[in-house]
Amino acid sequence: MNSDLLVSPTALMFAVILVIIALLINLREKIGLEKDMLIGVFRAVVQLVVVGYVLTYVIKINQYWLTLLMILIIIFNAAANARKRAHNMPYGFWISLFAISISTGVTLALLILTGVIKFIPSQMVPISGMIASNVMIAIGLAYRSMYENFNDQRQAVLEKLALGATAKQASIEIVRRAIRTSLSPTIDSAKTVGLVSLPGMMSGLIFAGVDPTKAIMYQIMVTFMLLASTSIGSVIACYLMYPQYYNKDLQLL
Repeated sequence: MNSDLLVSPTALMFAVILVIIALLINLREKIGLEKDMLIGVFRAVVQLVVVGYVLTYVIKINQYWLTLLMILIIIFNAAANARKRAHNMPYGFWISLFAISISTGVTLALLILTGVIKFIPSQMVPISGMIASNVMIAIGLAYRSMYENFNDQRQAVLEKLALGATAKQASIEIVRRAIRTSLSPTIDSAKTVGLVSLPGMMSGLIFAGVDPTKAIMYQIMVTFMLLASTSIGSVIACYLMYPQYYNKDLQLL
């Protein structure tokens, strides 16, 4: 690794100035997010420090069961966070857990079977985190879109039901809109990668001294991986969530 890129504790402390700038802007404009910013910064520091030490241990002992446990913890936390966007709808956590588990599992399985990655913690844990976090965000956007559209189009849905439509027929446009909304960030990112942004994995590999052409190949793999996983996760979550907006008598809640 390039030693010139090592960040000293002193340099990290000076980086706090950037947080202070963000806080000052927030206070100046009276946005009201200073508490969330401080909590976010504190949690980020604590969580990253803890995860850093845990990953060091996991990578060092290199045990299959521990690697799998780390992946399960990542998926569980992603589902718990996605559930918060479900607006207390029934089975929000379990639907999120199922969708994230399937999308992450299928994507990882394909990557392993094709030889792109190996089942070792130094590869499995970071890749799992990238997949699960992106699927979590996509599902959260889908839940929010679905909730807003069921409220905004409540009368239209009720009219369709009154005319004899099934729950799926009455909800299909809302479901499709939710899926489109959830996939938009991933698609936009794919469109602008390399032109607007140099993603984290690619930048990290280049910083570490890897040949840029090889780093690009890995980033292309990540782009395809995220497109697939977010698509799978969003579709599963949306099609399992929309029935929760109806009771057993097919009445809209």
